[in-house]
Amino acid sequence: MKPTDITDKMMSADFFSQWLGIRILSVEKGYCKLGMTVRKEMLNGFGIAHGGISYSLADSALAFASNSQGVHSLSIETSISHIKSITEGTDIIAEARCESDSNKLGHYHVKISSEKDPDTTIALFKGIVYKTSRTWD
Repeated sequence: MKPTDITDKMMSADFFSQWLGIRILSVEKGYCKLGMTVRKEMLNGFGIAHGGISYSLADSALAFASNSQGVHSLSIETSISHIKSITEGTDIIAEARCESDSNKLGHYHVKISSEKDPDTTIALFKGIVYKTSRTWD
């Protein structure tokens, strides 16, 4: 299967990513770029996006990028550093890239930024995936 076929199949059954309003902007082997808009119900008590929103976007980018390589892959370790706050109505993007790959593990970095200002980092996410023996076909 092509990377786009894999991510389309994944997205069709990923109701949480659908609820977030995630848009798949670009997919290649080991790479994925996603976009979404921060809505009012995603804000915390300080009036900024809950940390789980950027985390969830990055986690979806990790899932799509790692699986785009053709093997069912599952996250086994993730972490995020929140650098800037996000306000309602902000269009954010997540770019996930494979940094290193082996038979069983993949290491990925995901950068979250504003669509208006892609050079400004909002959050940095790291993820390690376990690659199963199942392929996408």
